[in-house]
Amino acid sequence: MNSSTILLVDDFEDGLDMYHEYLAYRGYAVVVARNGEEAIAQARQYRPDLILLDLRMPVMTGTAAMLLLRADTVFDSVPIVALTAHALEAERQEALNAGFDEVISKPCLPDQLVAAVERILGKDASGGDALNSSLENRAP
Repeated sequence: MNSSTILLVDDFEDGLDMYHEYLAYRGYAVVVARNGEEAIAQARQYRPDLILLDLRMPVMTGTAAMLLLRADTVFDSVPIVALTAHALEAERQEALNAGFDEVISKPCLPDQLVAAVERILGKDASGGDALNSSLENRAP
């Protein structure tokens, strides 16, 4: 069973529901928010291990929310990943330059999202530590 908490932030209800259900099915504790202001409040309350943040939302954009979270040292080691349907290379690079750890293009299949989450969190598909697993499997 996975013990990681993920904050999933998106204003598109269908995508939010689909990704939430699939991440929960894979054993993650999932907290949701529908805009940047909610994301900040949820992040401060739940202290997630990973934040998946849509870029374009009402009330406060994902980039504005990420910048506020990055200003708080509590979130220094928390990966913040941009989820965006606008993933042209220039926009992807702009998000990375702004301070996102990674960019995931939407729509993506739930399996692809989970694979990215597991890679970012350093977990293999079985919920173990991918780094330790790869070191254990190396030949002497």
